[in-house]
Amino acid sequence: MATVTKRGDSYRIRVSAGYDVNGKQIVKSMTWKPEPGMTKKQIEKELERQKVLFEEKVNSGQASDSNVKFEALAREWLAQTEKAGNMKTSSLERLKGCQARTYAAIGHLYVTKITMRQIQSFINNLAEDGINQQTGGGLSTKSQKHYLNFISDVFRYAIQCGIVNDNPCRNVSTVKFEPSQREVYTIEEEKKILKNLKNAPSKYRVFLMLAIFGGFRRGEILGFEWKDIDFDSGVISVVRTSSYQNKSTGVYTTSPKTKSSRRSIRLPDEVINELKKYKTEQTRHRLLLGDLWHDSDRLFTQEDGKPMHTNTVYVWLKKFCERNDIPFKGIHAFRHSFATEIIQSGEVDIKTVSAVLGHSQTSTTLNIYAHACEQANARAVDVISDLLGSEEKKA
Repeated sequence: MATVTKRGDSYRIRVSAGYDVNGKQIVKSMTWKPEPGMTKKQIEKELERQKVLFEEKVNSGQASDSNVKFEALAREWLAQTEKAGNMKTSSLERLKGCQARTYAAIGHLYVTKITMRQIQSFINNLAEDGINQQTGGGLSTKSQKHYLNFISDVFRYAIQCGIVNDNPCRNVSTVKFEPSQREVYTIEEEKKILKNLKNAPSKYRVFLMLAIFGGFRRGEILGFEWKDIDFDSGVISVVRTSSYQNKSTGVYTTSPKTKSSRRSIRLPDEVINELKKYKTEQTRHRLLLGDLWHDSDRLFTQEDGKPMHTNTVYVWLKKFCERNDIPFKGIHAFRHSFATEIIQSGEVDIKTVSAVLGHSQTSTTLNIYAHACEQANARAVDVISDLLGSEEKKA
C-alpha cells in the first residue's frame, strides 16, 4: 500500500518492495509535484493516480530507487550514453569535463532533494572571479551553459527512470557578460606574417595560409586530409575536425561543428601552389620513414604521420610572433580577421559570408560580426550619399 507525505509544494510517495536478505524492508519512493495552477481537487485526483501507477511499477520491478545521489546517477547516465554511441565524441568529452565542479557542488545531494535555487547558486558561482584558472575571471556564459546542460541531461534521465517528474533546471539562467571586442590581425600584421613565413617550416606556413585565406577553424584545418583537396579546381572541402580534450582521450576525429560547417571553398592559386610543394615534401618524408610512418592521410601530422596535436601550431605561432615583433592574438583571430575583412569590403553579401564561414544561420554571422556589419552599412550609406551628391552638383 502506498503512503503519501506532503513536503512543501510536493508529495513523496513510498511503497514497500519487500525485504532484503538481511530482513530489512526495501522501500521505493518518488516525488510528485503538482503543475502550477492545479486546483485542490485536481491535485487529489492526480496524486491518487500517481500512487497507483508507482505501486504498479514497484510491484512489477520497474521502479527505480529514488534515494540516489546526483553523482551516482550522473555517472550511470554518462556510462549508458557513451555505450549507446549516439552522442558526438566532442560533446561527450565536454560533458565529462563538467563533472569535477558539478559533483563538488551537488554530487552528494539526493536527486529528489535538489532544488532550482541550488542549481542557480552553482551556476552563479561559476561566473565569479577566480573560477577560470586561466584568466582569473569567471567562466563564460557559453561554459556555464555546458554545465547547466549537463545537469539538465541528468535530470531528464531521472525523469525517464521515474525518480523525479520535474526538471529543476527549467528556470535556471546563466550569468551574461558584456561581449568583449574580438581580436583580429590587421592587414599590415597579416602581410608581415606572410612575409616572415617564407622561411618557416612548410607545415606551419601552409597551416597559417589556410587560416588567413580560408577563415577555417583550427580543428577544421587539422582535420584536412589530402583527399579533401581537388588540385585541378583549387577547391578544399571541410568534412571532419580534429580535436583534443584530455590525455586519456588524446587527439580524436569528429564531424564538423554543424551541418553547415560541411562546405567547400576555392583557395587562391598561391595557397594551392604551397599545398602542392608541401605534399611533395611530406611524401619524401613518408618514404624515408617507411614502415614507421602512420598513414593517416592528414595534411598536418607529427613526425611519424600521426595527426598533429591541436596545440602544436598555437605554441609555434606564439614564439614566431615574438621573434618577428608581431602581436600574438591566437589562431582563431585569423578567422575573425578573414570575416571582418570580407564584410567590410562590401563586395560579398552576408549570406555568402555566412556560408563561407560555415555558420548554420546568417543571424550567427550578424551577431558575431555586428561591428563589422555596422561599418559596412555606414560605408554603403556614404556611397549613396556621394552618388546623390554628385547628381545634385550636376544639376
